[in-house]
Amino acid sequence: MTRCEFFTEDERITGFSVSGHSGYAESGSDIVCAAISAVVSMTEATINDICGAKAKVRVKDEDARITLTLPVSCDEEETVQAVLAGMMLYLCSLRDEYPDYIEVLEV
Repeated sequence: MTRCEFFTEDERITGFSVSGHSGYAESGSDIVCAAISAVVSMTEATINDICGAKAKVRVKDEDARITLTLPVSCDEEETVQAVLAGMMLYLCSLRDEYPDYIEVLEV
């Protein structure tokens, strides 16, 4: 199962961590894993490359984990928050469709 955690402080999303393999299908054929990977990559690229937020990204291959942490403040805060909220909404929708393979938590 893939675990998606969104970190919040007050009403601000401060980052996320996505870890594990969904186990929906074999590697290379797992549509749940592919969907999660795509939204994580798109979100990170939008936040850092388009918005210039300079979020810290850590990848731990041995845990199949990626963690993104926003700086205390960023110039495009409203846009960054909208992108993260969109990611959360997408992952919740995916969880509703494949509840045995993905969990989404707000911590």
